[in-house]
Amino acid sequence: MNKKKWLFPYLQQNRGLFTLSILLGALTILFGASLMFTSGYLISKAATQPESILMVYVPIVGVRTFGIGRAALSYVERLIGHSLILKILSEMRIRLYKIVEPQALFIRSRFRTGDILGVLANDIDHLQDFYLKTLFPAIVSLVIYVLIIVWAGFFSVSFAISLVLFIGLLVFVGPIVSLLYMKTKNEQIKTGRNQLYQQFTETIFGISDWIFSGHYVDMIHRYERQEQKLLDLEKKKNNFLNWRDLSNQIILGAIVLFSIYTANDLKMSGEVPGTFIAAFGLVMLSLLESFLPLAGAISDTTIYQDSVNRLESIQTAEPIQDELDEGLPSRSPISIELKGVTFSYTEKRLLDSVNIQVTQGQKIAIIGRSGSGKSTVLKLIYGALVPAGGEVTINGQKAHYLESIMPKVMAVLNQKAYLFNTSVINNIRLGNPNATDEEVYQAARMVQLDEMIRKLPNGYETNMQETGQRFSGGERQRIALARVLLQNTPVVLLDEPTVGLDPITEATLLAMMFDTLKDKTIIWVTHHLIGVDKMDRILFLDNGKIVMEGTHQQLLKNEARYRQLYALDRPFS
Repeated sequence: MNKKKWLFPYLQQNRGLFTLSILLGALTILFGASLMFTSGYLISKAATQPESILMVYVPIVGVRTFGIGRAALSYVERLIGHSLILKILSEMRIRLYKIVEPQALFIRSRFRTGDILGVLANDIDHLQDFYLKTLFPAIVSLVIYVLIIVWAGFFSVSFAISLVLFIGLLVFVGPIVSLLYMKTKNEQIKTGRNQLYQQFTETIFGISDWIFSGHYVDMIHRYERQEQKLLDLEKKKNNFLNWRDLSNQIILGAIVLFSIYTANDLKMSGEVPGTFIAAFGLVMLSLLESFLPLAGAISDTTIYQDSVNRLESIQTAEPIQDELDEGLPSRSPISIELKGVTFSYTEKRLLDSVNIQVTQGQKIAIIGRSGSGKSTVLKLIYGALVPAGGEVTINGQKAHYLESIMPKVMAVLNQKAYLFNTSVINNIRLGNPNATDEEVYQAARMVQLDEMIRKLPNGYETNMQETGQRFSGGERQRIALARVLLQNTPVVLLDEPTVGLDPITEATLLAMMFDTLKDKTIIWVTHHLIGVDKMDRILFLDNGKIVMEGTHQQLLKNEARYRQLYALDRPFS
């Protein structure tokens, strides 16, 4: 089996069941058509007042046989078809697990979380729909198409040729036109939704800025215009589907009328009895109905293609480098570099050719409005994301290859560090599970928590409760900081660790952080400017680019925009 493909190799491997499913599907439709043909013949024959009941007894038996046979064949076809699909899906899931499991520690660094969730939750199921709703019906339709032409050829060659053209509109022309149109519209709708989600997210994150600036009305109007464009696309798509289905029904009705007209000509020439006229119309109506879902099924192939692309991208991902630990000792000087880095969650770039260099011991602040990509920079440095362009290196090695050893090199203090429902000492010790009690106490003393903890009912053994809810926001962040100190990495990433704190607590906590981390490299992401004067360098991100860079004093002197922001953001004069 071709190890890079996700669709047809499984059919080749199970070609016996596949062939049987196609055969049963075709027989089900043919039995339904035979039921209609026999019913039409029976009605017409009974209307002629036959000389004997025996003249209609055989058609009556035929109606019962074909009716029961169609139901039985349909059941068996579904049983075997679904059994085949479940077998294929089981093999696919095992294969996917064998691909993903060895890369569990690294998979986040190569693919967006949404892609991985899509693969695990939806993509395999989409391939199930491809087999059941597109591939099987398409092949069965082609078989029925050929059989109809052969059957018509027994009565009239011109009739058969006409059906080749007319039914070809349902089997080939309609599905192809629908595929081309729907592919374009689905891409436009997908792009529009992504832009709408991105715009909505940025609006929510920056809602205070919009209100403060007084441009929130413009923001609402822009969002409504974008939403209306998307609704217009959806309306055009639905209108096309309605017209497509109406056209197919008109074509079907025209073919049925043409078949009845042809049967009448054949009757006039004595080639078929008059009782075949109604039978011709009913059998064509039954057979042609099997072609109607074809256009919709074929137009859905773009959805399946996205799923296949994701599966194949995981299959062909770059090999993981397992031996990088030796090349990056955690105690060596750490040099971080972003070279021409671009990144986007949608078609709009979040980062555009960003260049940053950080040497060991430097203190860097990255500022900018909400949604400008500040936290994304930290994720790229930590190796949790892979840049779309350029590269992020740690001591010359690509960051996303180092994710398994990154905890030895970098510690991260987030906006809301998670605290577990266990003792204080255990929560701090998460930074270094091998730390002694005395090392934990020392970390607590460094963040000025030791005295407070010892006054608790059970001291360091006091349970923090879920998310540390018995402690204040500032105390929770100090415990998280103690955990970072115990981790003792040369680099610390601060992702807005004081968000939500009151100004006095924020200023106190920041001063403590900078004092306790004075010997380490600090990369601090913030949208406030409190404490930035303690940084060696400040980078201002806007529209995916670094638009200002320098020390606090340099920016105050040379950048009017920075001076204005700093004046507005300071809680104290």
